[in-house]
Amino acid sequence: MAAQPKPDELAAPLDLLLTSATRPFFSRMLPDATWARVAANLAQQPGAVADRVGTLTRELGNITAGKSHRAPARADKRFSDPAWQDNPLLHRIMQAYLAGAETAEGLLGDAALDWRDQEKMQFVLDNLVEGLAPSNNPLLSPLGWKALIDTGGLSAVRGLKAFARDMLSKPRVPAMVEPDAYVVGETVAVTKGAVVLQTAMFELIQYAPQTAKVRETPLLLVPPVINKYYVMDIAPGRSMIEYFVAQGQQVFVMSWRNPQARHRDWGFDAYGAAIIDAMDAVQKIAGTDSTHLLATCSGGILAAMTAAHLADIGEGDRVAGLTLAVTVLDETRAGFAAAAMSDRAAQAAIRVSAKKGFLDGRDMAEMFAWLRPTDLVWRYVVNNYVQGRKPAAFDVLFWNADTTRMAAALHRDMVLMGLHNALLTPGAVSMLGSPVDLGKITSDAYVIGGVADHISPWQATYRSARLLGSKDNSYVLSTSGHIAALVNPPGNPKASYRVGPVGDEDPQQWLGAAEKFADSWWPHYVAWLAQRSGPEVDAPKALGGENLPPLGPAPGSYVMEK
Repeated sequence: MAAQPKPDELAAPLDLLLTSATRPFFSRMLPDATWARVAANLAQQPGAVADRVGTLTRELGNITAGKSHRAPARADKRFSDPAWQDNPLLHRIMQAYLAGAETAEGLLGDAALDWRDQEKMQFVLDNLVEGLAPSNNPLLSPLGWKALIDTGGLSAVRGLKAFARDMLSKPRVPAMVEPDAYVVGETVAVTKGAVVLQTAMFELIQYAPQTAKVRETPLLLVPPVINKYYVMDIAPGRSMIEYFVAQGQQVFVMSWRNPQARHRDWGFDAYGAAIIDAMDAVQKIAGTDSTHLLATCSGGILAAMTAAHLADIGEGDRVAGLTLAVTVLDETRAGFAAAAMSDRAAQAAIRVSAKKGFLDGRDMAEMFAWLRPTDLVWRYVVNNYVQGRKPAAFDVLFWNADTTRMAAALHRDMVLMGLHNALLTPGAVSMLGSPVDLGKITSDAYVIGGVADHISPWQATYRSARLLGSKDNSYVLSTSGHIAALVNPPGNPKASYRVGPVGDEDPQQWLGAAEKFADSWWPHYVAWLAQRSGPEVDAPKALGGENLPPLGPAPGSYVMEK
């Protein structure tokens, strides 16, 4: 069975890839002007190319003669089966592949491309190299032959059925989890609470207190608008919401509606107004003048813009503290996504979603899978098709496959903002009639990044933190990726984080000065919240409040919409 990926090998669909998601994957692999620039640059360096080819030729000769000591990296699990070492033919095939992959990577480096072309070609090269791995070949894979023998050929039948099922519907990638592996509200998203407000755009969930006393100032979680909220309440023992409630924090979360074509006009202003509506309800229920905001990913972009709007109209103190997790506000050179964006591509993407009324989450899921081809595609090709096995049950993968749509207007607003990196310039974009100036935000800020985050690079999240006008602005860097930076409960001996004030312009200088701690950042954050959440008060005896009665149990109905 293929080993299941760690949470940090996954990522929620992110606004930075909204342009890419509207184009088929294979169209990105076809030769274009970037390929021509690679060829032209290499043609100017014949000596370097000759050295690479000569080195490869000599290495292939050594491999054929059995004199090569080339071996896969320790972390490379593709060739862990003993046959890759013990079978002379398979061993040589593996070594030749590794030598070729190393040469291809070296040639791309020799091409000395600018950052945009480098990111585009790295995407192409990664997918070509990973796809050609002999471990993926059913005629060569030892795992495939063993499964075929053990099952009397049934593995091939099951593999073909799985392949046909996956290719007949979006996203056209191998299934990472069975659709019935978990049940929302029964095995995931199970922390007790109630829906206390339902609007056309969201449901507001209040969680039942688990302590006799709670902190006076509540916490409102704003999830991504292109994913369902329950990654924050993924499973008992690993739920961020469960942990915060157990620590005496009053917790609310917005559960966004999955938009359909009739909701095509929901844009920045609609989502900003929704966040304010949720804040109004939270403050009314808690009886406070302010609330903390903890927003993630694309939800963090909207929450930051909304906080800037509130500051602009003189209500900035309604935000007791602003927490942004894996959120990119400064998209300068933010990886492949930024490289893939151009005005022409942006306008094409906008036309696609405008025609449908939304951007399909399954298209985004397909694009994200190809960003990590080894872990999110070929691992499952081998497991599902070559071995004919069902993928292992994994709750984060189940959440990742539970895709949502994005309203056309929001897609347009996000794409254009990302194209022009508009949040970097005060007033370049607006929210609810206010020119957005992130420097006007004065509430204390807590910004979280993941050192292995390939979707929201931590350097970009650190630069984003510097845009905020907060005088007390802390940055926390977790030893994990996009999702594991959130699903990060205490008790993991491999986890650690660094924390320090936002100051140095260079993220690497901050990294060198930041203090390192073992375990999860959750306890540190709870302590940060406690210092800014007022005194302890008696926990509410009932959920909801005046004119905001409980409408039904968590996780509500919007999270169930497909």
